[in-house]
Order: sequence, then structure tokens, then C-alpha cells
Amino acid sequence: MRPYVIGIWLLLPVAGAAYHFGPGQERMVMDDVTKMLATADQAAQEEIWDEALELYNKVLGMLPAEDLATARQVRLQRAKVQMMMSQLPQAHDDLELLVSELKSDSDADPEVLSEAREALANAKFYLTWLMRLEGVPRDTWEPEIESARELYRFLAEASNKQGDVESAERHQESLEAAIRLARMELKELQGLPLPSQ
Repeated sequence: MRPYVIGIWLLLPVAGAAYHFGPGQERMVMDDVTKMLATADQAAQEEIWDEALELYNKVLGMLPAEDLATARQVRLQRAKVQMMMSQLPQAHDDLELLVSELKSDSDADPEVLSEAREALANAKFYLTWLMRLEGVPRDTWEPEIESARELYRFLAEASNKQGDVESAERHQESLEAAIRLARMELKELQGLPLPSQ
């Protein structure tokens, strides 16, 4: 019995080393990712856009491929930061891809999908505003604002069904703004300040 106990006792450091250099490494990486993500979120709240974007990109590079839910949430936050950093085309493209992925995945978090739809609608709204100011032809900007309008209407209806009055009102106001933007004369639009987030 005694040699058996001694053998187990001597194997404990080997088992500890095996864990440390095996699954323990993955846990250490995930701990680093969690800390980095918290720092990125804090930077975004404090409107330190460059730092937030850099950290979100690092987090995406470190996340394991199977952690889709976290990666999608980070991609959404990164796109929001990109919009604040005047990287609207990149954010728009990323959000379109993200919404498409979330819609096709039955296991996707519905709250993330809703938030991604709202961010995409906002991106389309601001992109339309800028295209109109740049004198882009109507047949180029009209599909963007129409898509934004449809997204805002969908979100308003979904919020009403869930009984979320505050969100429903916000989406309804955004829907009305999208309709006004589509109908507004260019001279009237040029006299208005650029919309902000």
C-alpha cells in the first residue's frame, strides 16, 4: 500500500505539469482574452476609439474558432467603434456579414442579432446621408436607405411584440428619420449638421 501512495505522490507534479502545458495554456489565453475584452469595453465607454479598436482586433485574433458567440459579440462592438472612427464602409460590410451569419444560425443569441440589426440600420442611414452629400445618384443610395427603413420597422415591430416600449419608440423615431432622409431635398440636407451616434 505504501509504495502505491508514494507512486501517486510522485506523479502529482507530472500531472500538474501536464495540465499546465496542456489545457492550462488554453485557460491562460482565455483569462488574457477576458481581461483584454474588459479593457476594450472600458476604452469604448470612455470614447478612446483607437485603443478599443486595437484591443477588439487582438481579442478576435486570440479567440478559439469554436467560441462563435463571443467572436460575434466582439465583431459587433468593433463595428460600432469603427463607425465612431469614420470607418463607416468597413463597419457596414462587417455588420452585413454578421447579420447574415446570425440570421442563418438557429443557435445565435437573439439579443445579439437584434443589436447587430440596429447597428446595421444605423450604418446604412449614415452611409446614405454621406452618399447624398457627395452627390451619389439616387439609384445607388436609395437601396441603402430602404434597407435601413425596413430594419428599423422590423425592430420597432419586434420591440412592440416584446412589450419593450422604450426600444419600440427609439426604433420608430429612427424609422421616421430614415423616411425623412429619403424624401429630403439635397439643399435642405446640406443645411443640416451631420447626424451623430
